[in-house]
Amino acid sequence: MTLSPNAMKVYEALKTFGANSSEKIKSADQVMEKAKLGKGQINAALAELQKNKVVKRMARSKRAGYYIIKDI
Repeated sequence: MTLSPNAMKVYEALKTFGANSSEKIKSADQVMEKAKLGKGQINAALAELQKNKVVKRMARSKRAGYYIIKDI
């Protein structure tokens, strides 16, 4: 699987957070600060990671959270 450079940055940011289970989910804003990318780039990268079944999106009351479901 080939991921874009931004998707790799987002994946690495989630990995640094230790976001690898539904108890450790992180918001797009938290990932944005860690990866130092813009909101649009973060959302596109998260969508790419979801499409490739690397990251799972979990809806919450205020905002969605993301965590890694497959190592790459």
